[in-house]
Amino acid sequence: MGYDALLLASFGGPEAPDEVMPFLERVTAGRGVPRDRLELVAEHYYALGGVSPINEQNRQLLAALRQGMAARGVDLPVYWGNRNSPPFLADAVSEMEAAGHTAVLALTTSAYPSYSGCRQYRENLAAALVEAGVAGRMRIRVVGPYFDRPGFAAPTAEAVTAAVEQARQDGLRDDDVAVLFTTHSIPVAMDEGAGPDAGRPAEAPGRYVGAHLSVAETIMAGSTVPWRLVFQSRSGPPQVPWLEPDINDAVRAEAAVGRRRVIVAPIGFISDHVEVIWDLDHEARQTAADVGVEFVRVPTPGTHPAFVDALLDLVEEAIDEALATPAGQCSASCCRNPRGDRPVVPGIGGAE
Repeated sequence: MGYDALLLASFGGPEAPDEVMPFLERVTAGRGVPRDRLELVAEHYYALGGVSPINEQNRQLLAALRQGMAARGVDLPVYWGNRNSPPFLADAVSEMEAAGHTAVLALTTSAYPSYSGCRQYRENLAAALVEAGVAGRMRIRVVGPYFDRPGFAAPTAEAVTAAVEQARQDGLRDDDVAVLFTTHSIPVAMDEGAGPDAGRPAEAPGRYVGAHLSVAETIMAGSTVPWRLVFQSRSGPPQVPWLEPDINDAVRAEAAVGRRRVIVAPIGFISDHVEVIWDLDHEARQTAADVGVEFVRVPTPGTHPAFVDALLDLVEEAIDEALATPAGQCSASCCRNPRGDRPVVPGIGGAE
């Protein structure tokens, strides 16, 4: 099928203090997150003026995509919609319908397979079609996870290499330093259900963890600096197992074995939004100070040219069905909703 519009689908965030709690309530609806946890997270936003940087970062990414598409001669208008804050996905769908678009390619700001990072976007878009009253008249397909694109890892690899070299110039040995690759923690069950499971050994990590490990291994190939994958931003009830270790526990553990500096690389995120800024630049940095370890945090990809080029490649490949994302990435059984199946729009390469 051909496409007549591109939609950047993202998570969203508040842009004023009075939007913070409604935003958090939308994010956690139906998940049993205690009110006191929401109030605690709200304080992180208030400390930053009640504004999440994610929407402005999306505007910058939109501009970079539009510029790159024009340079490549890709003639598709680019729209933007969020799950949890204006502009909402249903509003973006209505805007595209009013402009006469009927075949939309959606690109999300999540690079990895998991229910919340992949399939939920497909559910949200299916619901947006219904809410906008265009189900059956507009088709949307979603580009699958892109963690394995070289352009995704390249900006982080560049920054980690520079940070390691700086440590050496500062007189540190490689075993004085540890690289901590961090991503959003999710329930263990969600990791186990992430991605297609055909052919995966029972003892292997879920595809969410496995995907992050593959990115970290690519970045650290040939390096003698110790590294590990750690997690941040847990938000679920305490009785539900989530992925560990937490970034703060990992920093303490590195201090306990004599590390003098930690280089923190948030490979689970494409931009420096509130969870990156608060959980790493505030909380984890303070933990490092408390245990006497130097803390260096490298940036997320943002609008790094290599990352933008990787996204543009995905768009062009999706337009040319012969080069589309490999089959099976977004199959009917991929990244299942733990609360039961809901209607989804297809993922490129999927069976639906």
